Amino acid sequence: MAATFRASEHQHIRYNPLQDEWVLVSAHRMKRPWQGQVEPQLLKTVPRHDPLNPLCPGATRANGEVNPHYDGTFLFDNDFPALQPDAPDPGPSDHPLFRAEAARGVCKVMCFHPWSDVTLPLMSVPEIRAVIDAWASVTEELGAQYPWVQIFENKGAMMGCSNPHPHCQVWASSFLPDIAQREERSQQTYHSQHGKPLLLEYGHQELLRKERLVLTSEHWIVLVPFWAVWPFQTLLLPRRHVRRLPELNPAERDDLASIMKKLLTKYDNLFETSFPYSMGWHGAPTGLKTGATCDHWQLHAHYYPPLLRSATVRKFMVGYEMLAQAQRDLTPEQVRTHILGRHIRSPHFLTGSQQS
Repeated sequence: MAATFRASEHQHIRYNPLQDEWVLVSAHRMKRPWQGQVEPQLLKTVPRHDPLNPLCPGATRANGEVNPHYDGTFLFDNDFPALQPDAPDPGPSDHPLFRAEAARGVCKVMCFHPWSDVTLPLMSVPEIRAVIDAWASVTEELGAQYPWVQIFENKGAMMGCSNPHPHCQVWASSFLPDIAQREERSQQTYHSQHGKPLLLEYGHQELLRKERLVLTSEHWIVLVPFWAVWPFQTLLLPRRHVRRLPELNPAERDDLASIMKKLLTKYDNLFETSFPYSMGWHGAPTGLKTGATCDHWQLHAHYYPPLLRSATVRKFMVGYEMLAQAQRDLTPEQVRTHILGRHIRSPHFLTGSQQS
């Protein structure tokens, strides 16, 4: 007789309709002993203020500029930008296999807080709300000129972050990056076929099924996507149809600050460590497309944490993942249970009490 399929025991592939790709799910692999690389323990203490840290208030940066003594968020031009506004055009190609096109833009850095020894989950809800307002403002400012504004945070040395001071980056480009193009095509196709935004319908379905929900609030939901690639990946979605960050109303911004704090506290409590991740916001294209019909878009944030088994064992995207397609060990449903099952409703493990 054929065995009865169980997602937690039998490998299978799942489709990601947002980015039009598949992921191999092999939950049985979690039974294998780990003999691979073990990451060093994270630095336990970070000084609250280091005059030599270029992100601290009053510090001198590499270009000689001195930071103001800021007491909230602080936005400035990246001293080593990947995109510059005045790069020359590479000109026409002499062969279709050797194409190059112009790439212009600006790169900024945003500090979340004047202290280096805090992260978003350790900040108060009003302080996180100030970060959200700054995100919306810079999206509106740069989006007036550029078609794509990418806000992203790399948290932790494991994700390539070289400075522990709480901050993110904002890159605005004259072109739509590859992932943005895939999400544009997928959402547009789904909307034309079904008459509703893909992610709005997806969020509605997840609320009905309740298999992968991590957090819900009046205006937001957090879930482990059915098609998640990274072990503890989550997707943050507004309940209402929202295309871009600046469209969020005051109540939605307050609620977003609260649910972000809860999510990131759950992450940190999972392995009692400052949980590393890369996260970023995706919304409808801007620039000349700001006034265009982008009703197929739904604002969302991706969280991609690399940890797999503990604070020192991470997932590596190598081999099969690089040469064939994405693969994961835990099922998204198991991950949801892990996140909810540890320290549920607990304060942050470092503070002992919830900050508000």
